[in-house]
Amino acid sequence: MSTEPTVERALFDLHARPERRDAARNRELLLDAAHRLVDRDGAEGVTMDAVAAEAGVGKGTVFRRFGSRAGLMTALLDHTEARWQGLVISGPPPLGPGAPPLERLLAFGASRLDRTIASADLMVAAAGRHGRSGPAVAFWTVHVRHLLTELRVTGDLPLLAMALLAPLDVSIVSQQLDGGVSRERILAAWTDLVERVVAGC
Repeated sequence: MSTEPTVERALFDLHARPERRDAARNRELLLDAAHRLVDRDGAEGVTMDAVAAEAGVGKGTVFRRFGSRAGLMTALLDHTEARWQGLVISGPPPLGPGAPPLERLLAFGASRLDRTIASADLMVAAAGRHGRSGPAVAFWTVHVRHLLTELRVTGDLPLLAMALLAPLDVSIVSQQLDGGVSRERILAAWTDLVERVVAGC
């Protein structure tokens, strides 16, 4: 029996901290407001003043909750990442459980690429040029390693998983898109790479 959900759930809950009900409700209110601003104006439209106005609260409430704009952006990115991880852990196949491991790995890559493209500005605003969250990267790596193990791929799986994730990194994807490389071409190259690794070529 696969232990994947148990392993991944531990990573998924890495940031989880008990919150009072009213604090959790206020956090969701502010994050929902920030999500609306991102959808409407992009990450640059997410300021502490704008979130406060959108949520109908004072700016001090936003600062008390998140500390700074960077803190807000990090929380917003974590919020969207948690939703996506939930789909990987228990959503419908092929991204979620129930599909063959190669189908799941290819679906993971396509979904990860789309998230990187959609959230590139937010990732950079939250974490600088590299746009990485340690717990998020750990989750991706464990998931890819798990699928490689199911596919009977041998070798240094931790580094191999990181090598497969590298082309999906926001800094690389953004550079390629800026250079005129299409999303379809990026995904086709990544799919080819995965299939070669799985085939042992």
